[in-house]
Amino acid sequence: MKGKVKEVYETENENELEFFFTDHISVFDKVIPSEIEYKGETLCRTSSYWFSVAENIGIKTHFIKTILPNRMRVKKVDVIRDYSKLNEKTTNYLIPLEFICRYYVAGSLFDRIKNKEIKNETLGFNPDYNVKYGDKLQTPFFEVTTKLEKTDRNLNLDEALKISGISEDEYKSIKEMFLRIDEKMNNDVRNRGLIHVDGKKEFAFDENRNIMLIDTFGTADEDRFWDADKYEKGEFVEFSKEYVRQYYREINYHEKLASARKNGLTEPDIPPLPDDKIQKISELYIQLFERITGEKFM
Repeated sequence: MKGKVKEVYETENENELEFFFTDHISVFDKVIPSEIEYKGETLCRTSSYWFSVAENIGIKTHFIKTILPNRMRVKKVDVIRDYSKLNEKTTNYLIPLEFICRYYVAGSLFDRIKNKEIKNETLGFNPDYNVKYGDKLQTPFFEVTTKLEKTDRNLNLDEALKISGISEDEYKSIKEMFLRIDEKMNNDVRNRGLIHVDGKKEFAFDENRNIMLIDTFGTADEDRFWDADKYEKGEFVEFSKEYVRQYYREINYHEKLASARKNGLTEPDIPPLPDDKIQKISELYIQLFERITGEKFM
């Protein structure tokens, strides 16, 4: 199965899958017609690092082993797209939700605040406070979207439970696991000069309906990181795929794409990245790997 940037293969073991991390890159649900050298390897090695960290603090994962430079073996779970087949007795399946936690005002959260889709009080701010990009949230903002639909939808708790077959107690357990690994991540990367701004994670049940942390996380694709020293000076230096998103905003591609989607028109093709941007992005992925893990890439 080929995803936007990660390919998934059956293996000789029917209970395992192999992830192949490509050098492709996508933004706004569009695969860019450019390849980023070493991107796949950095994501594979970064994600392997975080799986080891998670397991060391007692969080069950589907990770089995890394096959360097850019392949990973994981436990296989079923992907069930028919929500009606999911209930509190279903086992060994991908929970069809994407779990997100935000610690600072950035990205789409800032847009939603400006558009008054999210109230200040929801984020712990006073109603009359002028929320600014980069503000630290009073408490982590945890939310859920769909995972298997063509376009992700934000869900409230009742909707999330209804479509996923999980109980409220299981939802609370997932949130606790998410925040526990993020607490470790936030502290570790801060010691290496990074701020963990936000990130997403996915979970599944094993054959005994134990919750597992799955897929990939803590990388430049799933999470957003800022340079801590620059942040203290009021600058937001991105160490994440947000750098790429900003480029397509600057050339007005995102505006044209959003307009087409809103009006039901044909979506414009995403243009390739300039050579200088490709080189910069490759360096960014390598640098982020080293700062997250404390390891040398080469």
